[in-house]
Parts: sequence; structure tokens; C-alpha cells
Amino acid sequence: MASSAQDLGPVLDKDGVRLTVDDAIATVTLTNPAKRNAQSPALWRALIEAGRLLPGSVRVVVLRGEGKSFSAGLDRQMFTPEGIEGEPSFIDLARHDDATLDATIAAFQEAFTWWRRSDIVSVAAVQGHAIGAGFQLALACDLRVVADDVQFAMRETSLGLVPDLAGTHPLVGLVGYARALEICATGRFVTAEESVSTGLANLAVPAAELDATVRDLAGALLAAPRDAVIETKALLRGAQDRTYDEQRAAERAAQARRLRDLAGLGE
Repeated sequence: MASSAQDLGPVLDKDGVRLTVDDAIATVTLTNPAKRNAQSPALWRALIEAGRLLPGSVRVVVLRGEGKSFSAGLDRQMFTPEGIEGEPSFIDLARHDDATLDATIAAFQEAFTWWRRSDIVSVAAVQGHAIGAGFQLALACDLRVVADDVQFAMRETSLGLVPDLAGTHPLVGLVGYARALEICATGRFVTAEESVSTGLANLAVPAAELDATVRDLAGALLAAPRDAVIETKALLRGAQDRTYDEQRAAERAAQARRLRDLAGLGE
């Protein structure tokens, strides 16, 4: 995203994923625009590695895709009998016993889970198609800024599958059960206007302004002290699983920690 990050050279650049770091901002870029950033197990492993390689200085992680599409979903070779060379095809996966299949899918999901770590704020910059696994990768992030040409779609159900890359929980949390069911069951496209009006995206901008808008947002996210943002994120993330009174108690405990830290009395 930032030119200075590119000048420093990538921390990781493999299997369609590039990680660059510029002080407190890291950028994870999907780098296979010729295939509309189609996803594969190798790409997921690279995403997991990117998360593990983040330096402690990083506070904001930007996720973006090169080219006209953010990510058009799974590499269709995974649906063929031969699959992707060196990777299990769906037919291979179906032959596994339940425990092995569960462990395999859980390993895939790891590429979609680290984006909500409490010590970072993740922002997806989404343009063009974000379909299936691409939609779920955008949902993995804390925030989404979309270009006015964005087209989200959850196509797994149309293929006889279910969304299984950790996208169903955030989708329901953002748009509600009824709309999430309708989006998934129909596989229809969700436009930029709808994504903002339903809370799926934070804002929509012309495609030419997407990178600059996300860069400005990343800068704004760095304005508050890091520990205050971490505590606030944890409070908000846990709110849906707490009662009103439990959330009040969590607020008090978090504020007590902040006050002690500010007074130099922290543990």
C-alpha cells in the first residue's frame, strides 16, 4: 500500500501472497491478478505465514488484491479430479475420515482467523469480485473499505457446499441472520451501496480512491494509544457474547487497567 513499504522489500513473497511492513502498518497483498487472485491451500499457508511474521511494531494490517478483483474465490482446479498439483482435490478430501477431514479444514481456516487478533486492526481494501473464499477473506478483517465496483457473493451453497472458511460468524454479526441466509442461499451479488447500508462495509469510494482512502484510515487508526485500542477492540469483540451487565463489568475492569497503566501503577 505505502510506497516506502515496497522500498523496504517484502518480508514474504510466495504462492500469491506478499507481505510488506512499514513501521506500524503491514500490507498483505494477493498477487495473482491473472487468475483474479484465486485461492488455494498454498495461498492459505502463505497467509498463515504472513500472520506469524508480523513484527511486534505492527498495529494495522491492510489486506488488498492486485488487479481488477480482490479475489474470485477458490481456484477451480480444486474442483477437478486431478486437482492442483501437490494439493488435495475435493475428491481426495471426501475420501478422508471425519477426524482427518475436520483437521484439514481447520488448517485451512487458520488463514482466515488471525486477522482479528486483539493486538492489530485489520482493514480489507476490496475491489471488483470478492466471491466465496474471497468474500470470507474480506469478512476475516475487522474493517472493510470497498470500491464502488465491488461485488460480494457467497457461492458455496450454489455448488452444493457450505461456507467453511470462518465467514459465517462475522457475516451474521454484520448483517443479521435473515439477510445472511438470503445472501448465502441465493449466491447473489451484494453491491457497494448495499454493503455499506447493511454494515457489511464501513464505506465505499471510487475505485481510483481505494488505496488512498485505506491509507488515510490506517493513519487514523494509529492516532490513539495502542493499549487503549487493544482494550477497546477486546471489549467490542466480546460484547455479543456477554449480557448487558457482564459488558458493564468488562468495561469497568478494562478501564481500571488503563487508569493504572496511565498512572504508572500497572502490573
